[in-house]
Amino acid sequence: MLTGFVLFYVGAVLSLNGLWLMGKIEDREIVVINIVVAALALGVVVHDGFFIGTAESIRNAALTLLFATTYLWVAYNRFSGVDGRGLGWFSLFVSITTVPVFLRAFIEAGSATDLWLAANWLAWGVLWFLYFLLLALRLPIQRQTAWVTLLTGIFTGWFPGFLLLDALI
Repeated sequence: MLTGFVLFYVGAVLSLNGLWLMGKIEDREIVVINIVVAALALGVVVHDGFFIGTAESIRNAALTLLFATTYLWVAYNRFSGVDGRGLGWFSLFVSITTVPVFLRAFIEAGSATDLWLAANWLAWGVLWFLYFLLLALRLPIQRQTAWVTLLTGIFTGWFPGFLLLDALI
């Protein structure tokens, strides 16, 4: 159930960040959802990393912290007005990190759900790489990044999170 809860809100923040990149939401307004979802993710990190404390839960906490850090950084950038290059370089670090996470998830997949999760890591890695290209290298791909962010939010977060919360999968 916790996975559905987190995915639901990851879907919300990604979808809204996509709309923000399209110019449909103001810079100052996008801060709220990024802070809320970062706080939620940090709660999961504390729960998994410190209260459960198994090797698997610590690994999950470390990976979840990549999301929380990203959302906090987006909020900070909008609040402070910095240009985002630091977040862009962090996004490269994260996108590289997703490669072995995807490969491990794909190789160890024992079900369709496991394969779906592996595909999510691939999609998230591509998305973080787009943010590296957009923010650190300053490539003119904001429109494309906006659409990928929106669609990734819907199909890797909101929709499956909703289904998990509604116990349909």
